[in-house]
Amino acid sequence: MEQNSWHRLEPKELLEWFQVKRDQGLSPEEADKWRETAGWNELKEAKKVSPLLLFLNQFKDFMMLVLMGATLISGLLGEYLDAITIVAIIVLNGFLGFIQEFRAERSLRALKQLSAPSAVVLRGGKEIVIPAREIVPGDIVMLESGDRIPADIRWLETTGCDVEESALTGESHPVGKFPKAIPDEDVPLGDQKNIGFMGTMVTRGSGKGIVIRTGMDTEMGKIADLIQNTESQETPLQRRLEQLGKILIVLALALTVVVVLAGILHGQPPGNMFFAGVSLAVAAIPEGLPAIVTIALALGVQRMIKRKAIVRKLPSVETLGCASVICSDKTGTLTQNKMTVTKVWADGREFKVTGEGYEPRGDIWDGGRPVDLRKEQGLQRILQISALCNNAEIIETTEEETPNRKRSGSEEKESRWVLKGDPTEGALMALASKMDHSPAALSAYTKETEFPFDAKRKRMSVLVSHQGGRLLFVKGAPDMLLDRCSHILWDGKVVPLTGTLRQKVGAANESMARGALRVLGLAYREVRPHDQVKDEDSAESQLIFAGLTGMIDPPRREARDAIAVCRKAGIKTVMITGDHGLTAEAIAHELGIIPRGGRVMSGQQLGALSDDELDKVSDEVYVYSRVSPEHKLRIVKSLQRRGHVVAMTGDGVNDAPAIKAADIGIAMGITGTDVSKEASSLILSDDNFSTIVSAIEEGRNIYENIRKFIRYLLASNVGEILTMFFAMLAGLPLPLLPIQILWVNLVTDGLPAMALGVDQPEKDLMEHKPRGAKENIFARRLGWKIMSRGILIGVCTLGAFWLTLQISPDDPGQLMKAQSVAFVTLVMAQLIHVFDCRSSRSIFHRNMLQNKFLVFAVLSSVLMTLAVMYIEPLQPIFKTVPLGVREWAISFVAAGIPTFLMGAGSVWSSSRRRPAGTNGRPAAANSTNIRA
Repeated sequence: MEQNSWHRLEPKELLEWFQVKRDQGLSPEEADKWRETAGWNELKEAKKVSPLLLFLNQFKDFMMLVLMGATLISGLLGEYLDAITIVAIIVLNGFLGFIQEFRAERSLRALKQLSAPSAVVLRGGKEIVIPAREIVPGDIVMLESGDRIPADIRWLETTGCDVEESALTGESHPVGKFPKAIPDEDVPLGDQKNIGFMGTMVTRGSGKGIVIRTGMDTEMGKIADLIQNTESQETPLQRRLEQLGKILIVLALALTVVVVLAGILHGQPPGNMFFAGVSLAVAAIPEGLPAIVTIALALGVQRMIKRKAIVRKLPSVETLGCASVICSDKTGTLTQNKMTVTKVWADGREFKVTGEGYEPRGDIWDGGRPVDLRKEQGLQRILQISALCNNAEIIETTEEETPNRKRSGSEEKESRWVLKGDPTEGALMALASKMDHSPAALSAYTKETEFPFDAKRKRMSVLVSHQGGRLLFVKGAPDMLLDRCSHILWDGKVVPLTGTLRQKVGAANESMARGALRVLGLAYREVRPHDQVKDEDSAESQLIFAGLTGMIDPPRREARDAIAVCRKAGIKTVMITGDHGLTAEAIAHELGIIPRGGRVMSGQQLGALSDDELDKVSDEVYVYSRVSPEHKLRIVKSLQRRGHVVAMTGDGVNDAPAIKAADIGIAMGITGTDVSKEASSLILSDDNFSTIVSAIEEGRNIYENIRKFIRYLLASNVGEILTMFFAMLAGLPLPLLPIQILWVNLVTDGLPAMALGVDQPEKDLMEHKPRGAKENIFARRLGWKIMSRGILIGVCTLGAFWLTLQISPDDPGQLMKAQSVAFVTLVMAQLIHVFDCRSSRSIFHRNMLQNKFLVFAVLSSVLMTLAVMYIEPLQPIFKTVPLGVREWAISFVAAGIPTFLMGAGSVWSSSRRRPAGTNGRPAAANSTNIRA
């Protein structure tokens, strides 16, 4: 039978199809036959890659191979320290990559833990407990509150049975289950209320079901298969660095060959030119780039931990920084995952309820003032019913520190209210507790009998005794409850429920429902002392309607502000939820997710579209409701095909495939399942959407810092190569010796470049649209800045060399002095240029002393350069001589020209272009457009 048809069969048809009796179940022999066909009831793992092969795979990318070549060259030159350093970098990067991939592939193992370890089944007419993996299709399973469903089952019997499915479907509250058939052919997962899904939990009542799917055929198995067959995306940073590495190697080697050939053609000894060329090649290849990127990302990770985000994969911080779309789950991510009563309708009036979550603090307001309960008999009765027709319990706990608030010196612990039971009943209990009508406050009421909630009746009732009297309290679906009512509590009096009053109740119910509230009706009746209450049908009759309560899972307070910041940063927020469309749309409007003209799409509508059709409209849709795990995956992939860098947030098992497929997956740390966490790159330890904004800012800053030290390293390397290249073209002697080139590489490419990796962000960082996924690393004039500064550094260094050489051209020792001047000029030019790299405009736009690490790094490099110039034992090694005042003046002037000349030009140019009142920054309107 087709997997999507089980919900259409009546229980009798199911039993006939499996050829099993309701009171007997399968025989052991029949079970064995089914197992031969269906296999074990377990989630299969894909073929594993051995840890050794996983480790070796880390060394296959182009940059790693280039670094290995640089190691060989350094060893041949006798530069063993360089060779050892490069090897350490290679191994470190390989080890980090191995750890990330090894941990990422644990998703399926976490998923398997959701399966029930054992189950009660009917075999041969006896109830027996067997391991869940031994269950087969056709088994009849017995389930009670607290049991995890061991396979996909079709309910045969239910008694007040509710199942928590939020981890699978995204439904924000437990779903009532029933055995009757659903005739519709295409029913979304969340609406298949006659089916129980593997891994979900029975929260209330009991039931009996027949197993229809096991193992990989279950809905949980489909998710496992999606995780296995979903490839993790290569991050934009990885793509850009690979692209950069290839460009660098080709250019560096080509220019080096040209320099060597030019030198030989102008009479330089081939041996000297060969070693000079090799030194240039080693200097031109930024072997420290992967290490600096790793350090920058690692430090960014530490900062993110302080901002409540745990990074599982280093590049993920940078990737989030270029996200253009955030696909967010609703329940628990944008909302609090705490059902809360926000409106009450009683005595013909609508009241507003304040307070959040399950905390028993808040008020009931009538218009602009709090109500006086002593004058509101209708409200008092509603509060009594809410507290007593209820099995939930709200417990006060304490914790050292709440996620969004740091503990003050005098504050040791802070209260936290935790629900035990059904979220709907928790909302009613919180409502009653806010007005001092908790069960403890109503201890004079004694519960005699309870008729539990039933999916067919859609209501629950309790019989209580109080001061010699007896009352029946009922809550349930308003339409079903009204049918059982003959009177209504109106203006403090019990009056007949006329047609007009019924219409007013219906209008109030419809008004609340349009506001995306989940509406419950409450009623009661007096029971005479000696009346026998035998069954719910006779008990729940001739009721007095008390009123309505409207509840919702409220949005997080900070989520709206965070979404506004995302919009300003050019990032589109998309809500993807398993909840109903009306509820999702209302929450989205309240959070400011849907702009004018934005669309809302249901899972059923999405399923009817082909991939091409979805691609055409996905940019216009801001809310997806009633979606399945496959739908979420399709949405992510469609947005990626549209050129977006997609971040996917979620907390449930159903989110895991899409989280893994996204450019960056974000899981909730508190409410998130192990599966979603293991599939993710980033975990929010406070489950706070606003933490994503912090991660975006951190990611953007890390990428800009990476661009800064790429700009610095490459401009410096271009300057070194061109110094040699121009000298060879002009027929001059070598301006730099091989050992000097390597020393310049050491003192300038190390600490200063790393200090740029921890630079503070520029003020307008979050006022620009995200960079494109295909943006070249040299975009936004970075290539021009590298080449222009590199050419100037090379020309000025060679100019200082030539000018010094001309002072005493016949002096044999003048060449060494000129080479020393070129050496110092090249070092100082690069160390001045490093401050210029901090700003996208010029050196004059930022405080040069703001980055204390950079100041320390530059001072360290200066001291190392002075050491080889003035410490006598080092002078013969590096072929340097002490410089006089004239030579230092030449070096400083030549070193400062590239940075200060270009900086002055930038200031002059920007002052001419600047519109009045803009301070040279782009107009805000240009930075707030959403990439729709």
